[in-house]
Amino acid sequence: MESVSRIASMMDPARDLTVEAAQALGLAKGLGGGGSSGRTIPFAKLKALLDSRSDRDLLDGLRKVVSMIYQNKPCLPYFSSVVKNVANPNLEIKKLVYIYLLHYAEADPDLALLSVNAIQKSLSDQNPQVRALALRTMSGMRVPVISQIVSLAIKRGVGDMSPHVRKAAALAIPKCYNLDPNTLPQLLDYLSTLLGDRQYFVVGPAVQAFLEICPDRIDLIHKHYKSLVKKLVDMDEWSQLATLRLLLFYCRRCFPQRTRRVTKVNKKGFYDDEPDETVETNEVVQILDPDLELFLNACKPLLRSRSSAVVASVTSCFLYLGTSEYLQEAVGPLVGLMRGPPEVEEVALCNIVLVSLSAPDLFVPYASHFFIRAHDPPQIWRLKIELLTLIFPHAALHLKSIILSELEHFSHGSDIELIRESVRAIGRCAQSDPINAHQCFRVLLNQISSFDNILVSEVLTVVRHLIQQEPASHRKTVVRLARNLDRTSSPEARATIIWLVGEFASLDPENNIAPDVLRILAKGFADESEPAKQQIVLLAAKVYLLFLQREGATSPDKNNDARKMGDIEDESSRNSTLVDHPISKLWNYVQLLARYDVSYDLRDRARLFKALLANPQSTQLAALLLLAPKPVPHSPSPSESRKGLVLGSTTLVLGKDVAGILGLPGYRELPDWVEAGHEPDPKLRDAVDGGEKEEYVSLGARKGTTVAASRRLDEAVKEQGLEKVVAAGSTKAHSKQRTLDDWLAESGEEEEETETETEEETDSEEIEEEESEDAETGEEESEEEEEEEEEEEEEETAMRQGLMSKA
Repeated sequence: MESVSRIASMMDPARDLTVEAAQALGLAKGLGGGGSSGRTIPFAKLKALLDSRSDRDLLDGLRKVVSMIYQNKPCLPYFSSVVKNVANPNLEIKKLVYIYLLHYAEADPDLALLSVNAIQKSLSDQNPQVRALALRTMSGMRVPVISQIVSLAIKRGVGDMSPHVRKAAALAIPKCYNLDPNTLPQLLDYLSTLLGDRQYFVVGPAVQAFLEICPDRIDLIHKHYKSLVKKLVDMDEWSQLATLRLLLFYCRRCFPQRTRRVTKVNKKGFYDDEPDETVETNEVVQILDPDLELFLNACKPLLRSRSSAVVASVTSCFLYLGTSEYLQEAVGPLVGLMRGPPEVEEVALCNIVLVSLSAPDLFVPYASHFFIRAHDPPQIWRLKIELLTLIFPHAALHLKSIILSELEHFSHGSDIELIRESVRAIGRCAQSDPINAHQCFRVLLNQISSFDNILVSEVLTVVRHLIQQEPASHRKTVVRLARNLDRTSSPEARATIIWLVGEFASLDPENNIAPDVLRILAKGFADESEPAKQQIVLLAAKVYLLFLQREGATSPDKNNDARKMGDIEDESSRNSTLVDHPISKLWNYVQLLARYDVSYDLRDRARLFKALLANPQSTQLAALLLLAPKPVPHSPSPSESRKGLVLGSTTLVLGKDVAGILGLPGYRELPDWVEAGHEPDPKLRDAVDGGEKEEYVSLGARKGTTVAASRRLDEAVKEQGLEKVVAAGSTKAHSKQRTLDDWLAESGEEEEETETETEEETDSEEIEEEESEDAETGEEESEEEEEEEEEEEEEETAMRQGLMSKA
């Protein structure tokens, strides 16, 4: 029994620990961090965790609070409990507190100000990650009262030794400007320093800050232009996009567009000693500035970027700045973007269409990429059809036949929109290439006899537009269309053919088929649709008007001859002759049919035409109304409205119909080329090249700047005249490669020499060395070294303070 009681007493603590563990586990599941139960911890328990002195409990409570923030749950009541932990030395706790401050500092700025002092102390932390995080938090708190403190923190971050802190300072500049725009002069000084930074991942955020706060201050870019071009390849994708946009606008404002005519050399005579004859051709070639050419050559490696936006931005630089040779190199990578997802393919096609509006011949070798696939959505195949019509005039004959066959195939599909777009595309092909328009006409006319009413009506609409552009060359086409009236059942198609017959009845008076067509149509007038009846009445009015004009043109001569001969016919007999003519009888018959039709519109039209043609001697008003020349229809490319937009922009993809006339917020029009003579001095770009190509002057002349130690050593050697000694030493060092035995032998000799030396000799040598060093440093030491020593002392004191605070 004693052993059993002992075992039971030992099991009680284990059972208590198990119960506590189970409760803790259930509490953790209920608190969540994203658990599926959806239960939340009570306010008192979570506040107890935040007020705990244990870093483990505190970290657990902060994680739950941050999780509640991203679940859109109210966490403002925990503000005081969270903010008091801002000075905790634990980095994980500090990060979570900073996240909380970024979300709720604006809601309670008075309590947030209590944490500013602790965040300022973190700016002197030994860990650069803590310094960068503190600067990022202070600039993102959105409390306008601390704008000057944020500005000073940015100034401190700009001069920090860690590039990560300088990057955080660059990202904090736009935030500080949004807090207080009055700090712009100070921020411009910091920004100018960051644009010349040696680290490429510091320059990228600085460029983004520049585009946000002062995109028109191109004077700040002159001295950093070449360094930006050199660092462009090493930047990340977001920084590359910002830098490409900045340099695109910079080049348009600083490099004028210069051109020259191409000269062709022709030999004047047979012998070589005879002078050459140069002839200027009409071809104009663009001349590139050397600095502009440097930028365009630096963009070429970016065409192999994994980011589609970078490829589009490089293409825009080549399109708006470079020549056709540069643009030709970007066509292949731009077409390669079509292999991406559908949304990327759509954006790529929008950019390709805009480029093809300027240079369609460059995309002819890639025509097979623009053929429609069965699974293409509407927004994709619309752009592909448009591209096929743009490259059609520049393609070879076999490729043109392939494109027409492709469009003809999809015109017989089941999708109504695809049918219409395909037929309209064939019409645009005929319009853009008049030489091969007969092929397009042949394809369209073969589809008139189709049983698809939608296809036939759309084909006839396109044919009507093409005939109106050149009516004299399409007389036989109108006759062929009139023959297809018996096989055409679509009301819109029949109405279009009847309108064409009446519109072009006066082109060939000798072979006018309009009266015969009217006679045939009048037989079945009652069975026609209302659109066809309206066109039949209009055709009858035009035929009768032409008849009256023809008779009126011949009757005056006959009357004059009759008066001379003394045999003048009576006016009533002449009118009776007009009435008895078959065309007059046909006109009256059509008027009678329309008078008793059920359509109000048709009856009103018939009355109007009857009133216009009531007096055969006065047909001027009727001719002005019925035979007036119609405007020639022109069907441009659907993307003509996007022609002035910037390549690679979101406004280009959405269009002005969605984005508005001025584009989306943040959209900027491309500036015009600067006029020759108004560009800035090119020497401004040679002043400083990012610290890499800077011509260093003597140490005494350079005040307030930092010089590398290797540079100071080289200048000291030059001042002392020791170039030959250093060169001889370097040649002696590299004259013969030493083996391990040589090094061991030298080390043994050195040890023997050091043992035989006396203390007096060593003391005298040390004294002499110190005196020589003092003399050299006295001559070479400048104001920069004093400033470096002061900075080192400040860093040491800061490190000591950080260590003391941690202790």
